[in-house]
Formats: sequence, C-alpha cells, structure tokens
Amino acid sequence: MNAKSNTRAPVNPPNGWVIRAENLTKVYKMGEVEVHALNGLSLKIARGEIVAIMGPSGSGKSTLMNIIGCLDRPTSGEYILDDEPVYRLTDDQLATIRNRKVGFVFQSFNLLSRATALANVELPIRYSGVVHGRREKARAALESVGLADRIYHRPNELSGGQQQRVAIARALVNDPAIILADEPTGNLDTKSGQEIMELLLKLNRENGTTLIIVTHAADIAAHSQRIIRIRDGVVEEAK
Repeated sequence: MNAKSNTRAPVNPPNGWVIRAENLTKVYKMGEVEVHALNGLSLKIARGEIVAIMGPSGSGKSTLMNIIGCLDRPTSGEYILDDEPVYRLTDDQLATIRNRKVGFVFQSFNLLSRATALANVELPIRYSGVVHGRREKARAALESVGLADRIYHRPNELSGGQQQRVAIARALVNDPAIILADEPTGNLDTKSGQEIMELLLKLNRENGTTLIIVTHAADIAAHSQRIIRIRDGVVEEAK
C-alpha cells in the first residue's frame, strides 16, 4: 500500500466520517505566557481509513492526538467522534467515550507488569461496566492477535513484539470506532515492528477499524492511505 503525500480526505466516503474536526485551537497558559499548540486546525477521517499523522517536534501533533483520543478537549472549535460532539462533554463523559470509542496503542506498551496478558486485555471491559463474558471476549481478542498460547504470561515473560500484540488486543477488545497508535513500533526491532504493522493492517482489512498512526517514521507512514502533515498547529496544504 502506497502512501499519498497529501492531506485530502476522501470525497463523500461510503461509510461516512468517523472524525470531523473544525477550527480546533488549543492554548496552554504557562504563567503569563500563552502557548498556542493548535491554531484553527481542521480535518476529516473516513470510517475504515488508515491515516498517518506526521509533523516535527512542536508542530501540535501530540496535542491533536490527545484531543482525538479524548484525553483533552480543545480551547475552541468542534470535534465530532463517531457522530458524538465530544467537545461539549464533561470530563466524566469524555472518559466514558474514550473507553468505548478509542483503542490506544502506545510505543511503551503501557501494560500492568504484575497482570497476565488476559487480565491486561480485560481492563477496558471492566472499566465499561461489563460483568458477564469479559474473560471470553478478552481471550478472543488475544487469539485474534496470535497470542492464544500466551494468555497467562506476564509482560516480563513476553518479547517486545508480543507485549505490543497484547496492547493491540486491549485496544480492540471494546470494538472501538478508532485505534490511535502512537509510534507503535518505536520500541521494537525491525522484524517485530514489521510484524506489528502487518497485524494492524490485517485488522483494518478484516474488521474495517479506522487506524490513525502518529509517527516520525516515513517507512511506517508509508503503510497508510493518507498522510496528514501538521506544522505550527495547522494541517499543511497538500503539495
């Protein structure tokens, strides 16, 4: 799959938009100084699309990632996730939406060191309040990423690639609207990183899960259908 070095969203995607952001700003106050991280940024991402977000340090891409993932809210502007106007929600409501609609895959895996792979994957289901069937669902998620024989292993008993597979299973377990992957291969060797990207692409093909990858790596971004480049808090124009 070849990346397109532009920011143009599909025209009238058949499954609609999973993300719509209009004129997002984010201002941080540091004493009497205001730092403008986002400056009227707008973008759309279609359901089932694979998108890479790239930009230099200080470009605003981490701030954008936090807003997309419902970890933060914009100072102004509108953000609609899976038809939900999340920019209007309270912190508690944001936490609920985050649990239901966003699956996170981080560079550092973020697994509980004393918990088994199965227990780590169960966590989002527990937070969502589901009581029945959560173990079975977590087991199925681990099987889907090729870890059926590692469900009772703890992170220190797994390779880096296997730990990231656990993180992907955890991200998938609540059937989120999007998977937000922040440098998902950054802590892996080349072979393991390639396997993780192939797995993410396979899950996109088979499940239609929208995949958003935040990365500095051109070879990782090359797997996407579209690259959104951020600079100075806005989306750069297509070239």
